Amino acid sequence: MTTSAAPVYSFRFWMLCLSSFLFSASFNMIIPELPNYLTHLGGADYKGYIIGLFTLTAGLSRPFSGKLTDTVGRLPVMYFGVAVCILCSLLYPLITTVFAFLLLRLVHGFSTGFTPTGESAYIADIVPLEQRGAAIGIFGLAGSLGLAAGPAIGGEFSRYFSLNALFYCSSGMALLSILVLVNLKETLAQPQRFRLGLLRIRRDEIFEPKVMPPFLVMLLTLFCYGAVLTVTPDFSQHLGIANKGLFFTFYTVASIGVRFLAGRASDRYGRVAMLRFSTFTMAASMLLLGLAETKTLFLGAAVLYGIGTGMNSPTLYAWAIDLSHADRRGRAMATVYIALEAGIGIGAFAAGWIYGNDFSSIPYVFWGASLLCLVAFLYVLLGRFPKRAEA
Repeated sequence: MTTSAAPVYSFRFWMLCLSSFLFSASFNMIIPELPNYLTHLGGADYKGYIIGLFTLTAGLSRPFSGKLTDTVGRLPVMYFGVAVCILCSLLYPLITTVFAFLLLRLVHGFSTGFTPTGESAYIADIVPLEQRGAAIGIFGLAGSLGLAAGPAIGGEFSRYFSLNALFYCSSGMALLSILVLVNLKETLAQPQRFRLGLLRIRRDEIFEPKVMPPFLVMLLTLFCYGAVLTVTPDFSQHLGIANKGLFFTFYTVASIGVRFLAGRASDRYGRVAMLRFSTFTMAASMLLLGLAETKTLFLGAAVLYGIGTGMNSPTLYAWAIDLSHADRRGRAMATVYIALEAGIGIGAFAAGWIYGNDFSSIPYVFWGASLLCLVAFLYVLLGRFPKRAEA
């Protein structure tokens, strides 16, 4: 694996951050409008599938993207994921049936199954160990800004333009995310040419056991995000909030305030110490969200959730890199991303089932998410973990 003596915050670092922001925003900006879109197609009972199917294929593709990242290279994996995102966004306006919509959501998930895996391995290649937490905090902030700002942008955009225009805007933003990467150089030392044989995945290539601790914490805490994505658009409407992405605006602002500092703090005080704070904060935010009956409480919970995830996400990614060997870094990051997709997907399916278009059931969605975050808190509080990968 190549290493770089370039400064942490080099041009390619910032270009990758910009690309991550644009890519994340591109597929998330359509989220606030998809529940209504699916309802108009006659699929009101399938709202939980909007996120669930997307994350299902994202999770299933991780072993492939992890192996290809460590063999073919970081950049080809990124490019493939973005290309899928561009194509799928262009196809949404052509959809006329519930089945076609759900099938497209299934295919769209391949985008996030590939691009973030390549990005994470690339960042790990160019960032020194002693500043890894801070750098990943900034990089994670860029992606999370896209994830959080995307729904807010999309919600506002759809108020003034057509839904089809929103889909085209989503595709255009994905295209921009790949254009800013065209001058980046591959960091894998000896990339191979792609061949079909690389798509055969052995059992030991699916999962990297060294990153089991961050895998479990990611799985437990990302249930929240699946629930938030599925329920908050309808919840916002129920509370009389015109912009169904406003929750994510408050969440984003709060996340910005802590991500960089959290990354530096995890470098200084340790990953586990930071995760104890983050998991407890996320549990409290979900509890508060379940109690929300006013706009103020609803948006206050969004702020608390942003603080929690702002500490949680960069720390988990840095911890996973700490625990992995350089020659298995792509596989390690793919493993953690499997937990991310599984957590979001299970959260979305469960939230859709519990909610069932009955607003009185919303508190139970978020209280269940709070309980899982509390389990994650107890795990990092009571567990004993290695700090670095063993030789």
